[in-house]
Amino acid sequence: MTTKTRIQKEARKENLMINMGPSHPAMHGTIRIMLELDGENVLNSEVEVGYLHRGFEKTCEHKTYFNLLPYTDRLNYVSPLINNCGYVMTMEKMLGIEVPEKAQYIRVIMCELSRIADHLTALAAMTMECGAFTVFLYYIQAREEIWNVIEQTTGARMTTSYIRIGGVRADLHPDFDQQVQKAIMVTRKVLKDVSGLLDKNKIWIDRTRGVAVVPPEMAINYGFTGPCLRASGVKYDVRKAHPYLVYDRLEFEIPLGEKGDNYDRYMVRMKEMEQSLRIVEQAAKKMPKSRSSVSSPEKGIEPVDAIKASRGKREMRKIQLSPNLEGSEKERYPNILSREANAVVPPKEDTYTNIEGLINHFKFFMKGHGIRPPKGEVYFSVEGGSGELGYYIVSDGTDKPYRLHLRAPCFHIVAALEEMIKGHYVADIIPTFGSTNMIGGEMDR
Repeated sequence: MTTKTRIQKEARKENLMINMGPSHPAMHGTIRIMLELDGENVLNSEVEVGYLHRGFEKTCEHKTYFNLLPYTDRLNYVSPLINNCGYVMTMEKMLGIEVPEKAQYIRVIMCELSRIADHLTALAAMTMECGAFTVFLYYIQAREEIWNVIEQTTGARMTTSYIRIGGVRADLHPDFDQQVQKAIMVTRKVLKDVSGLLDKNKIWIDRTRGVAVVPPEMAINYGFTGPCLRASGVKYDVRKAHPYLVYDRLEFEIPLGEKGDNYDRYMVRMKEMEQSLRIVEQAAKKMPKSRSSVSSPEKGIEPVDAIKASRGKREMRKIQLSPNLEGSEKERYPNILSREANAVVPPKEDTYTNIEGLINHFKFFMKGHGIRPPKGEVYFSVEGGSGELGYYIVSDGTDKPYRLHLRAPCFHIVAALEEMIKGHYVADIIPTFGSTNMIGGEMDR
């Protein structure tokens, strides 16, 4: 054997070390995977996170309990309403606040719509990165309809800050029922079309079935929750295990997988969207009507007119409220917000038209005033798009949290990625990573 031949054989035995990410398109700029390869086979890997670190928890220590709410939108930015709900319910547990029944139903509807949008986005990315671009377009079409409902109700598509401590920011708009029914119809059609394209598609099955299998023991040991845990056959859902809001009054099932592979994680999310649509329909039907009608044009007074009237000592002209006040009228408060004055922003009508309301508004936002829960600690969790989303808050009696910790579901799932891709091909990394639905905003908190 010549020296050249011997060197070539030894070279073939050497493993290749490469980086995948953070600039790789499928890594979303937030993950770096260092791979040790034998040809196309993954021998070992090391996942590095932190490229999107936002300092969320430390930032919250310097914000008041009310002002940090918009920061929760930026955690899982695909389903921000669930982030809002988890935080405000933690605060309500700490403050002992009861939320009006209608506000609880509204929260359920908006959270389930967000869950559908979250699953649609996760599967759209997973399928597109496997080459199924048609499926991606179908998913995005359904997501647009869901986001139209959310935008019409909250005023924003993603960063909503809609669910507030004590209730919700605004009541549902008059055309909500028709719009949500249209969104449900479109989403159901899309799910049916996608199932026809993928469920028995040989290419899709070959790419996902038997790849990145996570047994139940492994899922529990890593702290999996949500669709990834249920795909492994473990029946755990926060909405069933620890019911909150009005979930115990609604009927829905918990879909489970069989093998815990990429295909099961796809299928569980598909079935969960069907269950979320069921929940939205039930909640919309059972939701109590507002106790007082505020849709009449005679209700409400324009703040500018109120000020002019007080100065000119003339009768105030009653007209429809300006758009910036729509949905936050004083008459709506009993239906959508708690009566706890120390936790709820005073009505705009009072703030703009009388000195007592103006003083209450100032005191609510003044440094050292506002929401001041008693000393202690509390933990509360909700079922997020990717799993159990929990907030742990320590109060020292001031208007700012002494400590706020987020139990992010993505962090535990990504921790298992090294073991999930071991022994598979490089091409399997992409659908496996997509099946985890990693959201950098909540993971790098």
